[in-house]
Amino acid sequence: MKEVMIITEPEKVKALSDETRFKILQLLRQRPMTIGELSILLGKDRTTIYRHVKALEKAGFVEEVGTEGNEKLYARTARLFLIKAEPHESVENFRRTYIEAEVERLIEILDEVGIKVKDREKVKELVKEILDEIEIKSQPFIERISKSNVELTEIELFHLLNFLAFLQSCELYEKARKIRELIEL
Repeated sequence: MKEVMIITEPEKVKALSDETRFKILQLLRQRPMTIGELSILLGKDRTTIYRHVKALEKAGFVEEVGTEGNEKLYARTARLFLIKAEPHESVENFRRTYIEAEVERLIEILDEVGIKVKDREKVKELVKEILDEIEIKSQPFIERISKSNVELTEIELFHLLNFLAFLQSCELYEKARKIRELIEL
């Protein structure tokens, strides 16, 4: 399994735009699983899960890694998928949905660690804007990495993305100040 896979083809991103496929990848982040396990966890019939796993396999996101009893065992092909694809309606829809889900999870994390959010909707909107700006402005750099075939570990990618955010920090200062006013650390 690769640490990081950079996805540049819109067809591959489109394969991720289905909610069930996205959930399958989330579950496979924990460990390899069979169609039966995924079916039970997602509450969907085996035929549906099989079809989605095969679409993910065809797009290069999952692979068969063994067997468990009579069933094939599937795993992710990378720990982390970084998406950098040319503008396309399906890619943009996926990107928006993904950012929305990530912002929701970020707010949940703040709640779980006891950070009070005074105005959830304002914070969500500001965080979406910030993530969007960082992502868009980082695209040329990410594109260079994807063309260079440099292998990144998950930690290296994390540091790289932090570095890219830092480079944009002056431009994002006003939004960061507004968020600081809306949360109590």
